[in-house]
Amino acid sequence: MKDKSKIKEEEFVRQAILKLRGKYKGIHTVYSGFNQAFKQYYGKNPIEATQKLAEDGKISIRLVKGGVMIYLSEDLPKSSITILDEILGEDSTTLEEKPPDDNLEIIGPAEEEEKE
Repeated sequence: MKDKSKIKEEEFVRQAILKLRGKYKGIHTVYSGFNQAFKQYYGKNPIEATQKLAEDGKISIRLVKGGVMIYLSEDLPKSSITILDEILGEDSTTLEEKPPDDNLEIIGPAEEEEKE
């Protein structure tokens, strides 16, 4: 049974991220001391709690060397798919598919320079 005087796990995790992250968006659960603090406060392993919060969309987890990084969901760095979408935009046509610009002159392949 949980001690009524303890804060909820979600609030503990949120406060830990906000207070331990420094200039970064998230925290490394091992190197920040989060895992140890969670175990000390609740007497249990934080993995199940953080996985449940991630499943509920409260936090995001990324695997990194030596453990995981946890982020508030709204602070999660963009994934490569999101970045790709941003680069390509909604109009994902390639340069080859786009019609030529009327102001450009097509002159053909470049000629080789003379060798001295």
